[in-house]
Amino acid sequence: MSAKTKEDLMIITSYFPPEIGAASNRIFHLADGLKNSYNVHVVTPLPNYPTGKIFKDYKGKFKAKSEENGIIISRIWLYASKSKNKFLRLFAMLSYSFSLMWFFMWNRIPKKVIIQSPPLLVAFTCVFFLRSKKRKVILNVSDLWPSAGYELGALKLNFSYRLLQKLEAFNYKNADLILGQSNEILAHIKSITKKPELFLYRNFPDIEFKELNESSSGTNRLKIVYAGLLGVAQGILKMCQNLNYEGIELHIYGSGAEEEALQSFIAINKELPIVFHGRVDRSELHKELLKYDLAIIPLLNRIYGSVPSKIFEYAKLGLPMLYFGGGEGETVITDHQLGWVAGATNYEQLNTTIKSIDRSQINLQMKERIQKTAYENFDFGVQLKSLQTVL
Repeated sequence: MSAKTKEDLMIITSYFPPEIGAASNRIFHLADGLKNSYNVHVVTPLPNYPTGKIFKDYKGKFKAKSEENGIIISRIWLYASKSKNKFLRLFAMLSYSFSLMWFFMWNRIPKKVIIQSPPLLVAFTCVFFLRSKKRKVILNVSDLWPSAGYELGALKLNFSYRLLQKLEAFNYKNADLILGQSNEILAHIKSITKKPELFLYRNFPDIEFKELNESSSGTNRLKIVYAGLLGVAQGILKMCQNLNYEGIELHIYGSGAEEEALQSFIAINKELPIVFHGRVDRSELHKELLKYDLAIIPLLNRIYGSVPSKIFEYAKLGLPMLYFGGGEGETVITDHQLGWVAGATNYEQLNTTIKSIDRSQINLQMKERIQKTAYENFDFGVQLKSLQTVL
């Protein structure tokens, strides 16, 4: 299909490469997958996550427009901050919402728009201004707010929470199609409204399957790796403080809000077998991950609706997992036999589970079986084709 005959589609998101993290990767793969069928235009803030500062290449700019990998990208201004002050965080979200309103006034908006949620306030701004009988508004819901915020301890059951619930309900009721990353998310939306069409859209990564080899680490220790954001939701610092390190070593890749505190903990406890590698490019990270016995996927609290995309990514790499977060993610690990699970926030059970793992089990046959399961059940291309039938 030629570019002239392709339909226009806009994706509005708060996260996009060169920013790191699951949200950024998820939207990039969606945009990249749809560009063969649509003229894709992504609208996103000037890159700032997770540092809370505008990236060097974009400093001093009010906006930036480019074409990258066949995708038009409009990067617009926001007040960047990673402050713990709730008013500054609110102002940062409002600044992006105001920039979006200005963008809507001066740019042609296509008949199909995919809006990422959360952030809830940004999604509300988009749904409120773009809802139209002539336009299909598609809401891509990756987490349930405000309930996830309450479960994480970031929100209290007060007037602000009830206001966010009203925004959430407005978004769901005024969308034409909702993409949910888990069955729990879709069930929650159904409890609020029966209006929009619902589609289960898992966060399957679009990555190549790596060739697996029998590997030997040269140590009797179980080599465990964590790779990703070092944020409040992941609780990596608390996990490090509660692990029993007998017979294991822990390797950590990533950056985020807890990075400084985590490095301080490692510096004070030099006797612990923890190695911090910092932030690594994603393509390089995939090579690094193959060096380890298993990956750990923790959540500080069980978050209803959450299914970390790492599950599907690691499965494609043939990497066994230890899931420590509860909920639907735990069900995916168990049903597909992708590794081990420990009850969310139960560090005693986590240590018991690690101690029970027989390192000889983690062999080439196990990794190939996990990779085969990913190929059969977590195929990005198959899911994308199904999505295009409902867009």
